[in-house]
Amino acid sequence: MISANPPFSVVVLAGDRQSRDPVAEHAGVSCKALVPVAGRAMVLRVLEALSEAREVGRPTLVGPSMTSIEENKELAEQVRSGLVQWMTPQATPSTSAFEALQSLPVDVPVLLTTADHALLTPEMIDHFCSEARKSGCDVVAGVARHELIAQAFPESKRTVTKLNDGGYCGCNLFAFLTPQGRKAADFWRKVEQERKNPLRIIRIIGWTTVLRYLLGRLSLDQALQRLSKKMQLQVGVVRMPYARAAVDVDKLDDLLLVESILAGKQLNPSAP
Repeated sequence: MISANPPFSVVVLAGDRQSRDPVAEHAGVSCKALVPVAGRAMVLRVLEALSEAREVGRPTLVGPSMTSIEENKELAEQVRSGLVQWMTPQATPSTSAFEALQSLPVDVPVLLTTADHALLTPEMIDHFCSEARKSGCDVVAGVARHELIAQAFPESKRTVTKLNDGGYCGCNLFAFLTPQGRKAADFWRKVEQERKNPLRIIRIIGWTTVLRYLLGRLSLDQALQRLSKKMQLQVGVVRMPYARAAVDVDKLDDLLLVESILAGKQLNPSAP
């Protein structure tokens, strides 16, 4: 593990997955990162949370295009001033992540998140980074139990990975803790390149692992062990205690949910 607890470098993925993002079109902006949430562009909310967190340093923003950045004066000024480093987005999120990691010093850990994580807070960031440091792993992902999210936001439909010890949702928080851990981005890139060929993805992940998952015989710890062996890395998770950490803005319903949460109108106002 990297010693002396240096601050995490940060990568924020802000490029759109498709040329015409429906959430951006609904909001009348050129890209999803600029969609206003409670009057403020999502990407600015993420950057503000990062600036107030203790565990991280200057962020590298991968995307959107410089033309889109110029649409938002505050974001453009942060990039021009060097407060935020900017990189051109690549064709896919995994390739953007891979290229960004290649550009950063290998002797510091890296936090990766996304510009559509509109409910991200400094508390979430510091909790994730602190727990990731303690994990002893090469690469760590943030997850939240689905029951936590369902209790907080019963009408929200999240993508759930159903394992035999419960359902889990991703939190768009990833920590690359060692130089070896950065190989995970290349693994992600290879899987994403085969996204239209399920059989090849199964071969990459492993037939036994996929079958155990489909038969409901795979726990989270077992999945991590198998993934670690496949990637030749120590892969772990941080179980986030915040339901909001699993709420990003992928579709219009998500935008409406996030707006209602920030306005204090969610069904469970005590939700973490």
